[in-house]
Amino acid sequence: MTTTHDPVAAAERCTPEYRRNPHPVYAHLRDTAPVCPMKPPHGNETYLITRYEDARAALSDPRLSKDMYGAMDAYRSIFGDSSVALDDNMLNSDPPKHTRLRKLVNSEFTPRRVEALRGQIQDIVGRLLDACPTREPVDLLPAFAFPLPITVICELLGVPPDERSRMQELSTTVAQTGFSEESKRAQQKAEEDLHAYFTDLIARKRSRPGDDLLSALTAAQDSDGGLTGNELVSTAFLLMFAGHKTTAYLIGNAVYHLLAHPAQLRAVQEDPELIAPAVEELVRFEGSVESATFRYATEDVEISGTRIPKGALVQIALTSANRDPRKFDDPDEFDVRRPGNAQNAHLGFGHGSHYCLGAPLARLETQLALTGLFSRFPRVALADPAREAPWMEVPFPAFRGLAELPVVLEPPGA
Repeated sequence: MTTTHDPVAAAERCTPEYRRNPHPVYAHLRDTAPVCPMKPPHGNETYLITRYEDARAALSDPRLSKDMYGAMDAYRSIFGDSSVALDDNMLNSDPPKHTRLRKLVNSEFTPRRVEALRGQIQDIVGRLLDACPTREPVDLLPAFAFPLPITVICELLGVPPDERSRMQELSTTVAQTGFSEESKRAQQKAEEDLHAYFTDLIARKRSRPGDDLLSALTAAQDSDGGLTGNELVSTAFLLMFAGHKTTAYLIGNAVYHLLAHPAQLRAVQEDPELIAPAVEELVRFEGSVESATFRYATEDVEISGTRIPKGALVQIALTSANRDPRKFDDPDEFDVRRPGNAQNAHLGFGHGSHYCLGAPLARLETQLALTGLFSRFPRVALADPAREAPWMEVPFPAFRGLAELPVVLEPPGA
């Protein structure tokens, strides 16, 4: 058994150059240090997994716990005490608690409920595009990619329209927190405000329930095995947060790469049946979740010849796994006609018991967003095609998304 270490590659993962293009770093790690020990900004011993087969196995390895309360010292040092109240949910738990929580939500988050949103999502897409200027540059992230999923998830949860902009503002603060004391204070305040908001909203749903997911979960709270009060608040936060940011960044990434690959865009425009496989390929090629959420080793675990010691944190690099040439032919090529068995093997929505509950909704929203945009504005173009894509900078790689996406919907001569 050997332990490989590549401190140069590990350090590179936090640089601006890496944020612009992490793929060469990941390729180097897959070849030289597929399970790489790192010292991230939070200071906790962490191992980064980069190869596809290792990543897939790790995502369902019961020795790698998702119950961050079991690693409380590390958890608190990274996210702070205020996060605890909002993280009492299925994402941060193991069986049997995870099984119970997921079953309760899954019973309401059904394919029928998601599919019933199709017409509503199409209407939202249309209204957002109606509001965009067409002959001058518009940043599609705040104008389209972000308001679409936050509107959809708020409709699903039953959040009143006049309260949604504040929700987006608070969730953005939580997502973009760094490690400075000022940043941590901003995160703590946003988390406290979100906890108070959802506590109040749940009380309103209890007194005046509606036909929405949060009302259904609230009604089931007192049933046998139902959600506790804090679990319900935390689950509402998880559904809002996970159903918003990841899909928004995915839509932005998807639009950018289709515009940057005109032959692929033409193929989708000429054959609408390619839109679903195109979304799968986009999730594989440049998904919005770069690394799965933290796990920690409950015992010594050996992966690819490297011993991960008990108590260490583990990050699984989905972006790297999805470009592993050991799994995918020509992985750095974006191909909407990639064979389906290869496309559907991606880990962009995870794997195992923690596979993304909202994957069907994210797929549907992205498909309808792309269909609506490119059918209504078939000549849409990047406002400055020569400009390098401005990828978002984050304190540690969790999301992969653009900082802005300026386009012209109807370029001159269109």
